[in-house]
Amino acid sequence: MRQRDATGTDTDDSPEAGVTTGFLARRVGVSPTTLRSWDRRYGLGPATRPKGHHRRWTPDDVAMVVEMCRLTAAGIPPAEAARAAKAIALQAAKERSDGRTAPGAQEERPRPPAGAAHAAATAPPRATASRSGSGLPLGNVRQECKGLARAAVRLDSVAVQEQLTESLRVHGLVVTWEEILGPALQAVGRKWQAAGDRYVEVEHLLSWHVSATIRHIYVSAALTRKASDSSPVILACLPEEQHTLALEALNAALAERGVPTLMLGSSVPAEALLAAVQRVGPSAVVLWSQSRATASTPLAHHVAETRWGIRGARTQSRVLLGGPGWRRTQHPGLLRPHGLHEALLMLDPPETTAPLTV
Repeated sequence: MRQRDATGTDTDDSPEAGVTTGFLARRVGVSPTTLRSWDRRYGLGPATRPKGHHRRWTPDDVAMVVEMCRLTAAGIPPAEAARAAKAIALQAAKERSDGRTAPGAQEERPRPPAGAAHAAATAPPRATASRSGSGLPLGNVRQECKGLARAAVRLDSVAVQEQLTESLRVHGLVVTWEEILGPALQAVGRKWQAAGDRYVEVEHLLSWHVSATIRHIYVSAALTRKASDSSPVILACLPEEQHTLALEALNAALAERGVPTLMLGSSVPAEALLAAVQRVGPSAVVLWSQSRATASTPLAHHVAETRWGIRGARTQSRVLLGGPGWRRTQHPGLLRPHGLHEALLMLDPPETTAPLTV
């Protein structure tokens, strides 16, 4: 359909006419500068360039760029990813010329060369200082983190899940959380705070997939765990604290190691938390605070001082303070792990550190 723009020039906004570079950049989650760079370096640009008009990306061009994003997010070097993306685009065009597919149709995506996929999966950790192309403040992160951020920004739920599943398969939960998921979630949170509500949908999409995937790990591990007489670890967010993802990751990691847990979730009232400690008699209690507004040192000490058990052998639980809400000052009698790995060292196995006998 032809229309006139603000200058009175005829424009064609039909799908066949293609989309602008800015529109495509927003769709795939990379900057317009990145698209122009890919075009200049690798010839990954629009097939047609009308004279006197802005470049327009046809459905086939868009499919080629989407494939480039997928391959680079998987850790394949850009030059190799560009060659594969262009080869896939040529194959699709040939099949369409034979009458097998329609323009822009999505068939089963050919996989990248086996050597490239294997190299990407088995390569040592790579931290890159270059821009992620997602518009998020990521800094020095793994390639997988950048790929996950790109997928989340373009609201590609399938790609987000693929990235999560593959990262967990290759690296395991602890490394995936600390070096991929954690940085991506923090960057989305900072961008949301800086841009108002513009990125709330990105944060919600990423958080939902992370939570669903981690809970699946917990359920799978819990169902196969042998019965244990060990006291569980209680995990709880402080009153008014709604952020649970880090606790969910710890809960799943402990379940993988056979450590029994009791996950109380978000915003646990002080009375309910103390009652749970007295009823369950946990080996440890992990208290999560995302911001200083929810951190309560008096409540943490109260939990640590709570005694449970039979008369004459009453004991206390170790208390771990998790999250950035706790000040960096010392908390006598309380443990302060920095990250998931350190928390696991303190908690697994719980019997290595016996409860305090009072």
